Amino acid sequence: MSDLFAARCQMALSLGFHILFAVAGMAMPLLMVIAEVLHLRTGKAVYYELARRWAKGTAILFAVGAVSGTVLSFELGLLWPTFMRHAGPLIGMPFSLEGFAFFLEGIFLGLYLYGWDRLSPKLHVLSGVVIALSGLLGGIFVVAVNSWMNTPAGFKAIRVPQADGTLGWQLVELDLWRAFFNPAFPTQAVHMALAAYTSVAFAVLGIHAWRLRQHPASEFHRAAVKVTFAVALVVTPLQALSGDFAAKHLAHAQPAKLAAAEALFETQTRAPLSIGGFVDSDSERLVGALEIPGLLSVLAKGSLDAEVIGLNDIPKEHRPPVNVVHLAFDLMVGCGSALLGWLGLAAFMSLRARSFAAFLQQDSKLARLLVRSAVWVAPLGLVATEAGWVVTEVGRQPWIIHGVMKTSEAVTPMPGLVVPLIAFGLLYAFLGVIVVILLKAHVFASDEKPKDAATKLADEATT
Repeated sequence: MSDLFAARCQMALSLGFHILFAVAGMAMPLLMVIAEVLHLRTGKAVYYELARRWAKGTAILFAVGAVSGTVLSFELGLLWPTFMRHAGPLIGMPFSLEGFAFFLEGIFLGLYLYGWDRLSPKLHVLSGVVIALSGLLGGIFVVAVNSWMNTPAGFKAIRVPQADGTLGWQLVELDLWRAFFNPAFPTQAVHMALAAYTSVAFAVLGIHAWRLRQHPASEFHRAAVKVTFAVALVVTPLQALSGDFAAKHLAHAQPAKLAAAEALFETQTRAPLSIGGFVDSDSERLVGALEIPGLLSVLAKGSLDAEVIGLNDIPKEHRPPVNVVHLAFDLMVGCGSALLGWLGLAAFMSLRARSFAAFLQQDSKLARLLVRSAVWVAPLGLVATEAGWVVTEVGRQPWIIHGVMKTSEAVTPMPGLVVPLIAFGLLYAFLGVIVVILLKAHVFASDEKPKDAATKLADEATT
């Protein structure tokens, strides 16, 4: 294994692990705030208990996310020093803002967790709103860095001689605001935010649907399913729409990434949308795929006769690994389509029963099947998020800054990078086991009927 490949694997492992906690930090606070607002509006103790339980789960995920995020910040400097030396002045601002959002989220999470009987209800909800906004903004600030790497802006790149006689890059005439609001930022930020809300809503929905199967009379899990279903019903169609905008942006800004995602080799009008299959590297063609004629042209540029650039018009040394990007793209779209299909069926049945809660109360095979299937679709949002990041990162290769600096130019010269790759792999495995144990204990907590809010607060005050 080369040091470059080891460095890329370590970064992929770190990002893949951390993204799970990042999306939880963006979306879980929204769920707990909604539950608390419902408690204040309805007076139902079940929503009070729901907010408390979700807040505790948020705290667990936030703590582990803080560890994995700190590791990532060190890895950027240690594994990619050339990148940080040149790009640091431009990406320093969004990273600093992300750090500010992180500390703000941590401070108000402490206030939220320990302020149930110490803050007024309105102030307590407000602290939850600050957590939700801080988590969202923190994710958006990090996406600003990644979007800049995909569509760099706000500088002029010049070649300058290095000490070893080679030519290196130097970024001059820096404009921080143009770098932050780069061309890919709007579509990536919206797509990532909606991905977080969608994936977490379905994951939490699946957990409570599973517990509801085991405890059919549980008002607690029934209330949780109602809240998460409502959130998923709003954000999932928006996520699909944002994906359409993202594809149109790729067609103009990163045609190589789009061509790799669809394994399209020939530049053509009425380009087909390819589903499945794999690339035969010898013949450079897609084998075993289902092709829908003209659909890629429509999705990419809004016209059946639009021309879509193929990989054959891109130099081989500038092409990303096609099979990896294509399979990841298919996985992302497939998972998203499954979520959208399940949601459409659930929404239709809810309309017939006048509400989702009423539908769940029906003693019918379809109602039971829908609850069971919610468990199976629960992880698909997280899988789609991971696959989407593979498309974003691997699809940009061989560039670390698209069109400016190659990944091979940015890697550290330090040898033996397979050693930290193994060490961090073990660290993430250990953290993953700890998280599973903690969340399992949290999910399997007592399902007894929650006390009313006044009694619970009195009990806590006495304790």
